[in-house]
Amino acid sequence: MTIEEAQQAVDEWIKENGVRYFNELTNMAMLTEEVGEVARIIARRYGEQSEKESDKKKDLGEEMADVLFVLICLANQTGVDLTDALQKSLEKKAKRDKERHHNNPKLK
Repeated sequence: MTIEEAQQAVDEWIKENGVRYFNELTNMAMLTEEVGEVARIIARRYGEQSEKESDKKKDLGEEMADVLFVLICLANQTGVDLTDALQKSLEKKAKRDKERHHNNPKLK
């Protein structure tokens, strides 16, 4: 699935199942909540915090997909073409960081 197809699929899902998009502020709050769920799994599974038994059953990929879904909702309702935006971001990073990471002794 391309990013464009994902944006279309989310839009179709919203129209068929979600009635309408939540407003942007609500979706921003939901995005923050979903990112927090990803952070909780990462902190406990890969970080130094202990993982509760109930957390061990959580699927990191599913939680990341929840983040992506809400991010796509925000893009759709604000008119952002994520394919174009990501391409521009990659180009910006390629120019800005071309030598930076190679010259970073912390990454050696």
